[in-house]
Amino acid sequence: MQSTSQTAPWTPRFADRMQGMHASEIRELLKVIQQPGVISFAGGIPDPDLFPKTEIRQAYADIMSDDVQAGNALQYSVSEGDPDLRAWIVDHMRGKGVDCTVDNILITNGSQQGLEFLGKLFLSPSDTALVAAPTYLGALQAFAPSQPVFDELGLSGSNRTAASYADAAAQAGGRTSFAYVVPDFANPTGETLDVQQRQDLLAMAAELDMPVIEDSPYSALRFEGEHQPSLQSLDIAQCGGIEQSRVIYCGSFSKIFTPGLRVGWICAATPIIARLGLIKQSSDLNSPAINQRVMLHLARSIWDAQVAKTCASYRVKRDLMLELMEDTLPQGATWSRPEGGMFVWVTLPEGMDAAALLETAVADHGIAFVPGHAFYADGRARNTMRLSFSLPSADAIREGMRRLKAALS
Repeated sequence: MQSTSQTAPWTPRFADRMQGMHASEIRELLKVIQQPGVISFAGGIPDPDLFPKTEIRQAYADIMSDDVQAGNALQYSVSEGDPDLRAWIVDHMRGKGVDCTVDNILITNGSQQGLEFLGKLFLSPSDTALVAAPTYLGALQAFAPSQPVFDELGLSGSNRTAASYADAAAQAGGRTSFAYVVPDFANPTGETLDVQQRQDLLAMAAELDMPVIEDSPYSALRFEGEHQPSLQSLDIAQCGGIEQSRVIYCGSFSKIFTPGLRVGWICAATPIIARLGLIKQSSDLNSPAINQRVMLHLARSIWDAQVAKTCASYRVKRDLMLELMEDTLPQGATWSRPEGGMFVWVTLPEGMDAAALLETAVADHGIAFVPGHAFYADGRARNTMRLSFSLPSADAIREGMRRLKAALS
């Protein structure tokens, strides 16, 4: 018997939290630029020529050649993550001045999952998340389902006070839940916070009694200058230990080894990790055990060598892109000069619209970038763009900058 009932339109059936979820402009852009011949400065994508393919093949072979190892690697695992991998991360974090134990570590499917979990843990509707402007688009997406209010986190030259943040959050109907920051070679600007800026941020967080999420996927990718202390290590030096620290560190293997294995971690006080473990259980039970074992093999055997190789390659590409900037960009444009990472941030003269420019740049010149407004919660700064130098070859950077100059003419 054929039913005569009609299915109601789906949108009214969706939860309210879906109203804040929108497709990533970068992910949508990546679909467009897959066409042959387009040179992309758009995605923050590692160079696949640098992936340690031989070592990855060997790691899988070693695991699968032993029945016990293979059985464990192909089985369900504990939600907190592989104990041996967490132990390696403990040693890694201690090298950053963070004295911790495996109970302070949760393995995540990339640091992106960590950001999603932290949004679930700390944000209620109408709570305020303090974020830099511009900031990582993926963080805005990760936090958006919790229906927060985004307020601009002043990191340099700001006259905002802790009281002004608290007042704004109260007027929005919630509290200041946390500050989110990428302190090293930030996505999208490539900028790094100096020690004073980090200490000022921690002081404000203490005054507001709120957590700080330190997103650190790029900190190992330093080409020149001195490494800055992590926010977590600075906070521990002041408060006495990780259990007293308000900083939550998000790390990732994606930018060093490969994003395809999707392995990241969170380092934080044990009550935070315990709650995040519950969220992990309800989300996906555990990160794939075999990927964690492969990542452990890579971390133990080639971490230092892989970091050195990646930095050497990206430094050459960064230098080349910066060398071509003045000849490529119009008079009045400015750009960042990152000491590491993957990105250069460009500010075009007032009145130029990078989003409108992108359409003709891709269609007529075969060159792609990310319009900067995508990295602002309120969509402003239409005259900005992010250029990524990590993926294209040196020849592609030269040709891409030539095409960008033509698009800007």
